[in-house]
Amino acid sequence: MHPYSFFAPTPKGLESLLLAELSGLGAMEVKETRAGVSFSGPLNLAYRACLWSRLASRVLLPLNNFTAATPEALYAGVHALAWEDHLGPDDTLTVDFTTVQSQINHSHFGALKVKDAIVDRFREREGRRPSVARERPSVRINVYLYHDQATVYLDLSGESLHRRGYRAMPVAAPLKENTACALLLRAGWPEIARAGGTLLDPMCGGGTLLIEGALMAADIAPGLLRDYFGFQGWRGHDAALWSELIAEAQQRRADGLRQLTTLYGYDADPRAVQAARHNVAAAGLTPHILIEQHDVHALVAPPTDKPGLLAVNPPYGERLGETEALKPLYAELGAKLKEHFSGWRAAVLTGDPELGKGMGIRARKRYVLFNGALECKLLCFDVTPEWFITPRAAEDDLPLSPGAEMLANRLRKNLKSLGRWADKEQVRCYRLYDADLPEYAVAVDVYHGEKLWVHVQEYAAPASIDPKKAENRLRDALRAIPAALEIPPEQMFFKIRQRQKGSAQYQASDETGEFHEVREGPCRLLVNFTAYLDTGLFLDHRPVRTLIRELARGQEFLNLFAYTGSASVHAAAGGAAGTTSVDMSHTYLDWARRNMALNGFTGKQHRYLQADCVQWLAAQSALTNRQRYGLILLDPPTFSNSKRMEGSFDVQRDHVTFIRQAVALLAPGGTLLFSTNYRRFKLDATALADLQVADISRAMLPEDFARNPRIHQVWRIQAGKA
Repeated sequence: MHPYSFFAPTPKGLESLLLAELSGLGAMEVKETRAGVSFSGPLNLAYRACLWSRLASRVLLPLNNFTAATPEALYAGVHALAWEDHLGPDDTLTVDFTTVQSQINHSHFGALKVKDAIVDRFREREGRRPSVARERPSVRINVYLYHDQATVYLDLSGESLHRRGYRAMPVAAPLKENTACALLLRAGWPEIARAGGTLLDPMCGGGTLLIEGALMAADIAPGLLRDYFGFQGWRGHDAALWSELIAEAQQRRADGLRQLTTLYGYDADPRAVQAARHNVAAAGLTPHILIEQHDVHALVAPPTDKPGLLAVNPPYGERLGETEALKPLYAELGAKLKEHFSGWRAAVLTGDPELGKGMGIRARKRYVLFNGALECKLLCFDVTPEWFITPRAAEDDLPLSPGAEMLANRLRKNLKSLGRWADKEQVRCYRLYDADLPEYAVAVDVYHGEKLWVHVQEYAAPASIDPKKAENRLRDALRAIPAALEIPPEQMFFKIRQRQKGSAQYQASDETGEFHEVREGPCRLLVNFTAYLDTGLFLDHRPVRTLIRELARGQEFLNLFAYTGSASVHAAAGGAAGTTSVDMSHTYLDWARRNMALNGFTGKQHRYLQADCVQWLAAQSALTNRQRYGLILLDPPTFSNSKRMEGSFDVQRDHVTFIRQAVALLAPGGTLLFSTNYRRFKLDATALADLQVADISRAMLPEDFARNPRIHQVWRIQAGKA
C-alpha cells in the first residue's frame, strides 16, 4: 500500500530524540523539522506512534496544502476537500487553528472559517451537518497557516499524547510527561535499566519521572491507558488493526512487568507522597514503585547491588529570595550524592544552572530542555571522585564588598527618612530606592503585610556596560538589600525589568504564585510577587487612587484598563454607587473580583467586563442610550497590539480620540482622570480646547517617587470649556 505522510509535533528541543524514536518504530523518510518530525509509512505506523511515542505531542495526517492569503481563499481550500471521506453529518468535529506571519492573523476567526467551510459542504451535499464538540470530537482538524500557506491536518491523536491517563491526582508545577521521558533518555536510563539498575527520585512530586521510567524500563506503551484517540471516530479507522496493536502492547506489558526492578520515590511533602501513590496506582505500577516520605537530609541509596540513576526535578523558583533559599538544598543533594551514591549517575533538571554549581560535582553533559515554556538545563553527572569539586567558602559568609556596603548604607538612610514619612501618612507599601546610585540600577519596593516583603527589579544594563561587571554589581545588590533591611532572603523577590520578547511579556513566571494581603489607606489589596512582572499594585498611582476615593461618593465609577481593580476598590470604599471594571485579561479581572470581595464589595452594583477597552469604549460612546458615569479612570498602556485586540493602540497617537470617547460617557458634571506612564507623552491641548483640562501631575506625585517626577502624568478632565 502506498504510504501516508505524517507530521509529529514535539516540544522544542526534543526533535532529534523524536526522530530516533520514530525511526525505531519503522518510520520512513524521517526528517527533523521546526518543532517536530515529518515521516511516512502505512496507517499501522501512525497507530503505533500514537500508542508508543513517549516524545510526540500529536500525530497529524496532512490532507492538503494551499495558499490562503484571504478568508475566501481559506474557505474555498477547505471546502474543496472531500470531508465525507473522514466524517459523517451525525459526527462531531473541532478545529485547532494556528497562524504565523500571515494576513489572517486571528486564530479564532480562522478556526470559524474552517468550520464553516466543512459544515457548509455537508449541508449542501446532504442537507445535514456535523456539530461542534470541544471535548472528544469524532474528528479533530488542525490547520497551520504559515506565510499565507495553509496545511490542513487530521489529528489522529485527538488530544495531546503527553496525557497518558494516569494523572489521577495532580500536583503544583508538574513535569510534563514527554519532557520527563526526554530527561530519562538523555540521562541514559534505558541502558541503566537493561543492566539491572534502579531509578530513584528524591523529590518525586506527583511521580511523573518514576512512572515514565517504569513504563520505559518495562517496555510498556505510554498510550496504553488512554481510552480516546482522534482516529477512533474517523471514517478511515481500521478497528481490527488497532485491536491487534493493543493486544501486542498488552502482552509486552505483561512480559516487561515480570522483569521490572523496584523503583524508588521520596518527597518531604505528605501531599506529594499521597498524589504520587495515587498516580502510581492509576498506572498499575504500585507493586513496582515504592513511594515514601523523606526529605533530602535523610537521603541514602536504596538497597541494591547495582548502580542506578538518581533523577530529580528540584525546585528552582524565579524569585531571588527563593533561589537564595534553595542553595542549601542543592548543596545537601550534592553532599548526599558524594556520600552515598558512588558509581551512580545523576540527572538534575534546573531552571537556574547556578544552583547546580552548588552541588559540588561537575556536570558530565548539559542539555537544554523546556518545562512548559520555561527553558531549563539538564545537568548529567557521573558520581565518581574525579568529577567532584573542592568546596570553597560560601559567598554568604563573606563580608559585603565596599560597593555593596555603600548601597546598604543608602538603603538604611532611605529607610530612616522615608520610613518617618510612611508612618506619618500610614503608607504601608512604597518605593525605597530607585537607582539612587547609578552603579546599582535596581528599584526596591517594600510591602508591609504580615511580614516585610521586598520586591526588587533590575533595570537592564545598557549594551556599553560589561555584562560581567553588571552581574557582579547585581550580586552585590542582592546581598546588600536583605542585609540592610534585616530580612531573610526568602522575603525578597527579584525580577529583571526589561522589554520582553513575544508572548513572554504576558507570561507568568510561576503558574500559581502566592498572594499576600497589604493595606492602602482603608483598603485591603492582594499582591503577588512571583507570577508577573508587576505585583498587581502600581505604587506610583497611590495618590490617584486616594483622589478617586475622595471623588467617588454617590457616583458610578468606570475603571478602564482596570488591571487588578485596586482603583475600583478605592472607589467602592469612598461610597461609589457602583463600579464597572473593564479589562481584556480574565486573570486580572478575577484578581479584581478577589480584591473587591476582600473588602466586602460583592453586590451586583459592581460589574466586571472582559473586553478590549479600545473597542468597548468606541462602541459605548457611539450608543444613543449609553450608560453614564460620574467618575472615570482612563489609564491606558503606552502601546498595545495584543492578538486579542483589533489593530493596535498608541497612547500618543490615539489619546485625543480616546479621551473624547471617555468624556462622551460622563454624566453631567462628571470627572475623567486620564493618566499615562509614557515619559515622552505630550497632551494635545489644542485638539481638546473645548474641554476643561487641568494638569494635576505634580499633586499626584507621591513622596517616594519625588526623585523621578516624570514617572507618570495625570489630567483631570470635564466636559465644557472652562
